[in-house]
Amino acid sequence: MIDTHSHIYDVAFDTDHSEVIQRAKDAGVEKIILPNVDSESLPQMLRLEKENPGYCYAAIGLHPTSVKGNYKEELSIVEAELKRRKYIAIGEIGIDLYWDKTFVDEQIFVFQKQIEWALDYDLPIIIHVRDSFRQTMEALMPYHGKGLKGIFHSFTGDIDEANEIINFGGFKLGINGIVTFKNSNLTETLRQVDLKHIVLETDSPYLTPVPYRGKRNESSYVKFVCQKLSEVYNTTFGEIEKITTENACGLMKFDNFS
Repeated sequence: MIDTHSHIYDVAFDTDHSEVIQRAKDAGVEKIILPNVDSESLPQMLRLEKENPGYCYAAIGLHPTSVKGNYKEELSIVEAELKRRKYIAIGEIGIDLYWDKTFVDEQIFVFQKQIEWALDYDLPIIIHVRDSFRQTMEALMPYHGKGLKGIFHSFTGDIDEANEIINFGGFKLGINGIVTFKNSNLTETLRQVDLKHIVLETDSPYLTPVPYRGKRNESSYVKFVCQKLSEVYNTTFGEIEKITTENACGLMKFDNFS
């Protein structure tokens, strides 16, 4: 399995990074992608990647909830990092209208600027969408047919939204612990979506799957997402593991880091 979205560099893991990594390996997680949030999260993310070469892979980006009055400074740091070294993806980027709509215009600008860098550097993007599906698709439209690719992180939409993403081309749906929640309609949507469009993720330390819902999430818990998907698709754990890993490897150029 590949956990395509995990913030295990977060302060929630300050006391047990190595144990969390070991549990992920023991659970069958082969690789973990670490999406960035902003300049404050960057040092600890890069430190964790350095401590776990060939296992943790850093992405670089400015998260929409970190788009504030200083967004130009934050963007310049992302740009400088892209020039400085290789990253596995650009993310976590996107539009979030759940927490604060004050900087919505700036969020869209920042999102599109980072999309342009993704095309320049031939990198996939990891998209954060919260209460903003229509605005996100509108922001993506100028780049349709230009080879853009990536993951719609934490997908929770209906079949119409899933089909709109799939028909846009180049994108996978990131499925995490939400699929295990009893009040989630995600299982009904996914039954209508081909497995070739799915990748696994945790969003650790958030969105912890059943049976640990309400506690800190970690990358090893991606196995519960995999298990739930095996039930949804009426297939084996191993088949979900195999196909979702192939899907992730089709997006991410892990070989560039070997």
